[in-house]
Amino acid sequence: MATDINSWSKVIFHVDMNAFFASIEQRDNNHLSGKPIAVTNGEKGSCIITCSYEARAFGIKTGMSFKEAKNKCSDLIRCPSNPKKYTYASSKIMDILYHISPDIEIFSIDEAFLDLSNCKKIYPSLIEVAYIIKDKIFSTLNLPCSIGISNNKANAKFAAKLQKPDGITVLPPEESENVLSNYLVKDLCGVSNGIGSFLNHHGVFVCGDMKKIPISILGNRYGNKGRKIWLMAQGKDIDGMNLKDKPPKSIGHGKVTKPNLKNIYEIKRIFHYMSIKVAKRLRVHSYETNTFIIGIKTRDFWFSEKYKLSQHTNHDKDIFKLCLKLIDNFIRQRYGVYQVQVTAINLEKINNQRDLFFNNQEDKNNIDNMIDSINNKFGELMLRPARLSSEFESPDVISPSWRPKGCKKSL
Repeated sequence: MATDINSWSKVIFHVDMNAFFASIEQRDNNHLSGKPIAVTNGEKGSCIITCSYEARAFGIKTGMSFKEAKNKCSDLIRCPSNPKKYTYASSKIMDILYHISPDIEIFSIDEAFLDLSNCKKIYPSLIEVAYIIKDKIFSTLNLPCSIGISNNKANAKFAAKLQKPDGITVLPPEESENVLSNYLVKDLCGVSNGIGSFLNHHGVFVCGDMKKIPISILGNRYGNKGRKIWLMAQGKDIDGMNLKDKPPKSIGHGKVTKPNLKNIYEIKRIFHYMSIKVAKRLRVHSYETNTFIIGIKTRDFWFSEKYKLSQHTNHDKDIFKLCLKLIDNFIRQRYGVYQVQVTAINLEKINNQRDLFFNNQEDKNNIDNMIDSINNKFGELMLRPARLSSEFESPDVISPSWRPKGCKKSL
């Protein structure tokens, strides 16, 4: 902490909430305080979204099945997720950070980068700003956070996780490469299991090994992402702050199913619901597209196809027809389903002039808008296809692209 961060040419904070969803549940339910809890999608959710630090002590992790987690900790408590509560808290947190510095990049629902390089005259001691942030968030929302401070985003994000929960870590630029050298490359942001295995195959296990291979090894295999990882392992980052909301590259919805699901009718129902969710979000943000990726995950692999329509759409019936094509191809494989995904890509803003050339397009838009209006007022799926008329548990989830402000905000 003796480092004078005000002397750095660039000062980046990474503010990361600690076990965000789980911390909110523990805050709002006294009986959960200090207990191992796991947040799932609904009362019967089979996959863990996040868990408390008490649960993590038993080796429980995000993405683990609740059944597996329960075997590790018999006292584990299931908490159905509450997206409205989480997005409300996120909006409050980002507003606090914006008033510290308007140079903010919202990275996800529970983390953000702040550039304080231009705030040195306002804050004579930038390290004190970290304590101000923590105190303000805790006094307003009674939630803990960790803060990493360095000269670029990658270093700041890495530093933030070194003292969790509720810590502040400064990673000086001149020490970053040496500090990183002993950490596993899989600890770096963006290094998936696949990339990690690829690096291990080339003799790279810790960040200090990265210099053993040329940057082209990663660049040729993974493009710019690979080159970024090569630099990141040495304390360098080519990405600057993204201070503007960019239009989303895709809009998608997925659902973890019952393990090894083989009931075709149930699979179709889930895909139908995902089609409705994607179509509605396209309309809410005034997007349409003619390109979709439909996917099914088995226990061991993804079975997916990219489909391109002859015309642009944001209607669930058009999307669901593509899902049926994939299902027809998939059932021949005789595998069980573990997860489904529907994603719209190559998004374009709605072109009303183009719509005039297609028969019944205006009627379809009017019907969809009417259904959206009724469902928004009286509850999701108040009006729904007959296929979904029976009990269908699919709790609201928070899209990874959700942001408190801008076009990335989703329902």
